[in-house]
Amino acid sequence: MMITGAWPFASFICCDVHSLFSLWPYYRVYGVLDSLYNNHLDFFAISLWITLNSESNLCTDLEMYLLESKAGAIVCMLLALFFLGTWPAILTLLERRGRLPQHTYLDYSLTNFLAALFIAFTVGGIGKSTPSAPNFLAQLAQDNWPSVLFAMGGGVVLSLGNLASQYAFAFVGLSVTEVITASITVVIGTSLNYFLDGKINRAEILFPGVGCFLIAVCLGSAVHSSNTADNKVKLSNLSSDYNAGSVDSFTEGVKPMDLESGGDEKIKAGSAVFLLDLEKRRAIKVFGKNSFIGLAIIFFAGICFSLFSPAFNLATNDQWHTLKEGVPHLTVYTAFFYFSVSCFVIAIILNFIFLYHPVLNLPKSSLTAYFRDWDGRGWALLAGLLCGFGNGLQFMGGQAAGYAAADAVQALPLVSTFWGIVLFGEYRKSSRRTYMLLGSMLFMFIVAVAVLMASSGRRKYQ
Repeated sequence: MMITGAWPFASFICCDVHSLFSLWPYYRVYGVLDSLYNNHLDFFAISLWITLNSESNLCTDLEMYLLESKAGAIVCMLLALFFLGTWPAILTLLERRGRLPQHTYLDYSLTNFLAALFIAFTVGGIGKSTPSAPNFLAQLAQDNWPSVLFAMGGGVVLSLGNLASQYAFAFVGLSVTEVITASITVVIGTSLNYFLDGKINRAEILFPGVGCFLIAVCLGSAVHSSNTADNKVKLSNLSSDYNAGSVDSFTEGVKPMDLESGGDEKIKAGSAVFLLDLEKRRAIKVFGKNSFIGLAIIFFAGICFSLFSPAFNLATNDQWHTLKEGVPHLTVYTAFFYFSVSCFVIAIILNFIFLYHPVLNLPKSSLTAYFRDWDGRGWALLAGLLCGFGNGLQFMGGQAAGYAAADAVQALPLVSTFWGIVLFGEYRKSSRRTYMLLGSMLFMFIVAVAVLMASSGRRKYQ
């Protein structure tokens, strides 16, 4: 039996109430209600008993909750869009405040994994496990290793992509990084998912949506180019009074949050002095670095992001028929657990190495220094939770409406750009041309996400 919409939650509550009342003889149930309501709700008590008794068979056979409705899938994707667009802004905030990215990513990885555990043991464990629809714990003992390896492979490439994008944020900014990586993900990953899903999404709607993402990429590149030119003009016009040696005294007493919000009267976000002081405070120094470094990191991250969703698709639907006959497919919750395990392990190994052998001329650190670094730890832990729940919601929506449509969450640059403007003052004091390109880019992303969601199909369960 498959349960859809809001009904499973109501049924689940009814089951709990019925179980509670079944601990006593039925006359005690009636007696408790009678004493509570002073004999005025006798008819209600009898009606409640009849209703609960009629639900007993449904509750006995209740299976794990699987999302099937198209509306529910869209809600999941919208929530995932917000979560997945917010956590990169938090990591960027910490890097701009000088926290080492190795420390931040270790904290992030911990809560990202805990979010997957929570989903697996709650939603993935609801109801009785059956041979056709096993719950999370039952699937751990099954011979489903081919699907498990697909899920873990998806976790590996996602971890590499997230780790790379953390460094890309510093080189080319939050907005542009998200635009390019999301667009690569859509062009490659969405096309793969469309064919893996048996073309359940409407191609005449889906691929025009992919085209909208490509247009947004071009606009995003133009925004970055225009903004870079604006910053060069600001720095070239900087008065000789504000050279590198005088910036320290000019910004003395200004808190990091003032610099990020542009709220200080002496330093305005987007000004040349703001850019210089940001370079002084941040953990990853970017002035003087080759611009191709940032672009190379972005394209590597984009390729990784484009592969994790198709790998997860194969793990849950077994389109290549790698499972033995009679072995049920991995549920989205079990696959997400294995996916997150490999994501967590890779992140821990790589960041442990980067503590002692950092990249991009970052200072060395140690486990001792990491455990003592509590400045910003709460924000890093929050970022991990947002990413973990965002990925889980994306996969739940994809299993119901098709993973190609679920790639609509790759419009997360809409959210990231919003945070970039509000928190970090990106594009402030820029030219009119930059603002026009930025508005066009955001508009095209809105169109793209709407079109991809409109292409949603409905997976047929056997």
